[in-house]
Amino acid sequence: QLWVFRHLFIQLVRWAYFLPFAFLFGVYSLSPPTGYGMLLLCRDTSYPGFSLTSSVCVCDEGLVKEISITHHVKEGSEKADTRQFELCKVLGQGSFGKVFLVKKITGPDAGQLYAMKVLKKATLKVRDRMRTKMERDILVEVNHPFIVKLHYAFQTEGKLYLILDFLRGGDLFTRLSKEVMFTEEDVKFYLAELALALDHLHGLGIIYRDLKPENILLDNDGHIKLTDFGLSKESIDHENKAYSFCGTVEYMAPEVVNRRGHTHSADWWSYGVLMFEMLTGTLPFQGKDRKETMTMILKAKLGMPPFLSPEAQSLLRNLFKRNAGNRLAGPDGVEEIKRHSFFSTIDWNKLYRKEVTPPFKPVNQRPDDTIYFDLEFTAKTPRDSPGVPPSANAHQLFRGFSFVAPGVEEESQPPIQSHLNMSGILQVSFMLQFTDVYDVKEDIGVGSYSICKRCVHKNTGMDYAVKIISKERRDPTEEVEILLRYGQHPNIITLKDVFDDGRSVYLVTELMKGGELLDKILRQKFFSEREASAVLHTITKTVEYLHAQGVVHRDLKPSNILYVDESGNPESIRICDFGFAKQLRAENGLLMTPCYTANFVAPEVLKKQGYDAACDIWSLGVLLYTMLTGFTPFANGPEDTPEEILVRIGSGKFSLSGGYWNSVSFEAKDLVSKMLHVDPHKRLTAAQVLRHPWIVNKDQLPKYQLNRQDAPHLGAMAATYSALNRNVSPVLDPVGCSTLAQRRGVKKLTSTAL
Repeated sequence: QLWVFRHLFIQLVRWAYFLPFAFLFGVYSLSPPTGYGMLLLCRDTSYPGFSLTSSVCVCDEGLVKEISITHHVKEGSEKADTRQFELCKVLGQGSFGKVFLVKKITGPDAGQLYAMKVLKKATLKVRDRMRTKMERDILVEVNHPFIVKLHYAFQTEGKLYLILDFLRGGDLFTRLSKEVMFTEEDVKFYLAELALALDHLHGLGIIYRDLKPENILLDNDGHIKLTDFGLSKESIDHENKAYSFCGTVEYMAPEVVNRRGHTHSADWWSYGVLMFEMLTGTLPFQGKDRKETMTMILKAKLGMPPFLSPEAQSLLRNLFKRNAGNRLAGPDGVEEIKRHSFFSTIDWNKLYRKEVTPPFKPVNQRPDDTIYFDLEFTAKTPRDSPGVPPSANAHQLFRGFSFVAPGVEEESQPPIQSHLNMSGILQVSFMLQFTDVYDVKEDIGVGSYSICKRCVHKNTGMDYAVKIISKERRDPTEEVEILLRYGQHPNIITLKDVFDDGRSVYLVTELMKGGELLDKILRQKFFSEREASAVLHTITKTVEYLHAQGVVHRDLKPSNILYVDESGNPESIRICDFGFAKQLRAENGLLMTPCYTANFVAPEVLKKQGYDAACDIWSLGVLLYTMLTGFTPFANGPEDTPEEILVRIGSGKFSLSGGYWNSVSFEAKDLVSKMLHVDPHKRLTAAQVLRHPWIVNKDQLPKYQLNRQDAPHLGAMAATYSALNRNVSPVLDPVGCSTLAQRRGVKKLTSTAL
C-alpha cells in the first residue's frame, strides 16, 4: 500500500510539473490519474481580422484525445526569421501582440505580402502558449480554399511569429457594420463557402467553436477565409464530446452553455446565429448581460422576421434545434446543409473551385492597400520591439514551433531591394506619400467631409484635381471602389491615383476645366430644348449604366455634373463626386442609409423609408426642370428657408404651367412630370427615360431659345443649395460607431471569460 501511495504521489507530481509544457513540446496526450480533471485556461484579446479571443476552457474529466502533429523544415529550405520580413503597416493590435502587414524581402517569395501575427512570450501564460501552439498546428494541417493559410512559423527569444495570408478585403464584421444587413443572395454565397470550410475542419476532427463575423475574412476576390483557430478543439469523434466553455457567448450553442458536452453540431448552431445576423442585422439571442444572454439561448423562443423567405426561415429553424441530435448537419454532416432548399441554386463543385462570382469584390489599387482595415490600427507607425523572454529557457518552451509551408521555396517572384536592421528587428517600409508625387495648388471647392484642390504631377507637369477626404469624418471605401470599377466610362470622372496617409485619403482625378454643367448652361446666351435633350440623354445614359451595375449615385446635384473642357459638348460631361454613392446587392434592394442634398432629394428619402435607384431619376428630373426654366421646382431664392423647401419636396407638388413654361413643349413637360412623380414605383427608370419621345426624337425638337429666368438669379439659387447642404449633410462615423457595433456593446465581440 505504501508503494502504491508513493507511486501515485510521484505520478501526480510529474503530471502537475509537465502539464504546462506538454502542448508546447508537441505532446497532446497526457493521461492524469483516474478521477482527476484537467483545467485549461485561455485568455487573450481581439483585433480586426485576426482576433485572439478571451475565454476559460474547462475540459472533461475523461481523456479527450488530440492529434499530435510534427513538422520539419525541408532539407535545403530556408528557415524563416524576422530579418526576412519588412514591416509595412499595423493591421491589428491586442494585449499580447500585434498583426502587421509585412513584405518578404529574401528567398523565392521575395516581394510577397503577408499578415504577420506577433505574440510576446513574456505576456503569454502557459494556457496562452498552449493555445498558440494549437492554432499553429491546426493551420499547418489544414489546406482548404476557404481557410487562411499558414506560410511560416518561427520564434525569437522573446516572441512568436505566425506568417499568414494577407487578405485585403478585411473581415465580414466590418462589411456587415457598413451594410447593416445583407441580401439573401449575399448570405447564401457566404454561408455556402463557410459550410465547405466547416465540413473540411470537421472531417479532420476539429470543432471550430468561435464562429463569428470577425473571424471570417475576405480575400482579394471576395471569397471568404476562416481564421483564428485558438479556441478550436482537435480530434473529437462522434462518440466523444468536448466540455470546454469556449467561444463568444452570443454564438454559443445550448450544449456549450450548459456544459453537457458538445460535438461538431455546436458549430452548426453558431452557423445559424451568423446567418440570422447577416440577414437581419441583429443577433437572435442577446440579453442585457451575459447571464441573460445564456438564459435566452437555453430557453427563449425565437420569432422569425416576416421579410425572410420561407427557405431562409426553414434553414434557421433546422439549425436552431436545442437538441443537438435533431439539428441539421447531424448524421450526414454538411450534405444535409447542401440538400436544403435555401441552397438550391448553389453549384457546390463550382463554388469549391471559386468559379462562382462573389457578391462583393474588394477593390484595391495597390497590393498593400488597407482601406478595409480599421484606421485605429493602420494609422499607427509599425514597430516590432525585440521583446523580453519569459525566462532563460524560453526558446526551449516553444520547441517545434517553427514551420515553413511546403512549396514556398518553389514559389518565385522578382526580388526587391531593401535595407535590413541587423539587430533582427523588422524595419518600416516607407510608402510613397501624395506630396512625393504631386505639388498642391489652389482650392477648387470645399465640401462637408473633404476639400478639393488643383495639383500638378511633379514628373509630367500635368494638372489634376485631388479630393482630400478626412477618414475620421467619412469612410471613403465605397467611393474608391466605385471609381476604380466604373471610372473608365467616358462620362464618369476618371480616378488617376489614390493615397492614404492614415488620416486622409487623396483621390487624384482628371481636372474638370469646363466648370459646372448648370452654371455653364444658364449663362449661355442661347440654349434650346434640343440642346437640353442632348445633355439629359448623355447624363441619363451614364446613370443607366451605373444602375445596370447596381450603383446609385444618390447626390446628382448640379455641382456634381461638370464639363471636362470648355467645348460644351455633351460628350465632355462627367458625373463626379461619388461620396454618397452606393452599390446595391439585389435588383430590388432598398438602400438603408439615407443621405441627401436638399432640392435634389426624393420624398421617400425625407420620410426615411429607404430608397433605390429611383432617387437618381428624381434628381435628374429636378435638373431637367432647372435647365428648361432657370430655377428649381422647390426653391425660388435665398429667402426660402430649408424647412420650407423640404416641405415642398415632401409634398411632391410643383408647377408646369404659366410663365416660363409657356415656351416649353408638351413632351418636355410630360417627361419632367414622370421623372418627378412622388411615388418611386411610378417614376420612370433610366431606361424608360431614354425611350421617352423627348429623348428619342431630340433632332426634331425646337431650336429656338428657351425663355428662362435670368442668369443673375443663378447665384441666389446656388446659395440656397449651399445653405441646405450645411443643414442636412449627414456625418458618417467610423465602423465602431455603427448600429451593429453599438448593439453588440463593443467594437469587436471578444470570447467570454468566466
